[in-house]
Amino acid sequence: MKRSFVYAGLIVTWIQFVFLPYGFAAHPLITDDTGTQGKKNFQVEINSEFNYDKEKEGGVRIKEAGGEIATIFSYGIVENVDIVLGVPFQWFRIKEDSELTSRNSGLSDLSLELKWRFYEKEGLSFALKPGLTLPTGNEKKGLGNGRPSYGLAFITTKELGAWAFHFNLGYTRNEYKLREDKETNRKDIWHVSFASEVEVVKDLKLVGNIGIERNPEKASSRHPAFILGGFIYSISENIDIDWGVKAGLNKPETDFTILFGMVFKW
Repeated sequence: MKRSFVYAGLIVTWIQFVFLPYGFAAHPLITDDTGTQGKKNFQVEINSEFNYDKEKEGGVRIKEAGGEIATIFSYGIVENVDIVLGVPFQWFRIKEDSELTSRNSGLSDLSLELKWRFYEKEGLSFALKPGLTLPTGNEKKGLGNGRPSYGLAFITTKELGAWAFHFNLGYTRNEYKLREDKETNRKDIWHVSFASEVEVVKDLKLVGNIGIERNPEKASSRHPAFILGGFIYSISENIDIDWGVKAGLNKPETDFTILFGMVFKW
């Protein structure tokens, strides 16, 4: 039972690393861009993901499946500063040799971020994005850390005609309430990723993303790396839809994840 709770905590911790503080990018990208909403403009994103991972440990076949539906609210305080609130609902299921050992779902930790684009000239821009997670999820069910955590991301965007390129360098400090989480998880996590997007036809962008970050599991020195591809389609000036597939480049990363989202602006 203890082992199952540890696995559950690792899954949720991993989901949080994917979505904070880097996850409020132009979905389905993991890497954020420097764009902001503009003064008094509002945006709502409804993003979903469905992931699956299979591995063998000590002769035991472990299958993990889960996902998330996140509602993200962004508001432009001034032209180059946004405040962002994320409300995630998560679920997961773990099987060991086809036997269900852990299963849970519910609200996870809320997130609050501030994006500040402090430089912009000739298509090159820089931004800082500090973030805070609040312990609203039930850590005993593997749905949160149990304590506030924080992070900071440095974001670069370069626009070249129909192309845009984004680079993120981030740090997350996770604090844990449960002894099991403290014993198995690292607190200090770094993240490096690169993304590009290109408008192939009017209102349709193809996107690509690659990245790596420090493994949250203390027992492993291999760091999860991913690659992602997808598209963003603008139905109208105020509504976008997106779809993507994220795959692991090494064993610590989740095998594959399907992502889908919608964006509403006004």
